[in-house]
Amino acid sequence: MAWAAEALSSNLHHWLVDHPTITTFEWIEHRTFGASPRFLFTSIISYLSLISTLHHLLKWTPHLPSPTTFRFISTVHNIIITTLSLIMVVGCFLSFLSQMPHPTWLFCFPCNSTPPKGPVFFWAYVFYLSKFLEFSDTLLTVINPSRKSLSFLHVYHHSLVVVMSYLWLHSSQSLLPLALVTNASIHILMYSYYLLCSLGVRPRWKQVVTDCQIAQFVFCFAALAISVWYHFRSRLGGNR
Repeated sequence: MAWAAEALSSNLHHWLVDHPTITTFEWIEHRTFGASPRFLFTSIISYLSLISTLHHLLKWTPHLPSPTTFRFISTVHNIIITTLSLIMVVGCFLSFLSQMPHPTWLFCFPCNSTPPKGPVFFWAYVFYLSKFLEFSDTLLTVINPSRKSLSFLHVYHHSLVVVMSYLWLHSSQSLLPLALVTNASIHILMYSYYLLCSLGVRPRWKQVVTDCQIAQFVFCFAALAISVWYHFRSRLGGNR
């Protein structure tokens, strides 16, 4: 069993950290796919326009697809997001263990010396692109045969998270590894719940999903406070 676990760990590290595509990754503004404000805002405007059009159009037309087809589409969607979130969690976790020079790096990157390249930023890039895939959440909400009204908060959240993910990469934002791992971990739990629902199973742990989201919110503020403390301590230490 020990050799099997070691082989699995070695393979995971190779494919999720040491693969040349990952180790040589670099976010280059206007060169990397999606790495430009124009791409970002064009995508968001297209998303908002499409959702608005469908939302109003479906008020006057029969709901499509059929309930059976919708459940199939929803199941596939939830499997994809859950699997991708799991890969991002494992990939980013192994990457920051490999890339960080010191534990404080998780909370505060050294000023002006952390370019957006390497394994951690590769997974941040995957995370950024995954937020465009999650636009389909809104599409599924709109075409759901038994749909509820589309909330402003839902659309606002999906639009804002894409902008936030872009800024993470654009500015080599501190806390990026922790934020990615915690957010993707919550998504594993949340989309697993949605997956079971789409398969006709109603789990009893819906409140657990909500509680974990609240815990993530609190954790983010605590991590931010630590990050600010490290930032100013390093600034004051550099001025001595």
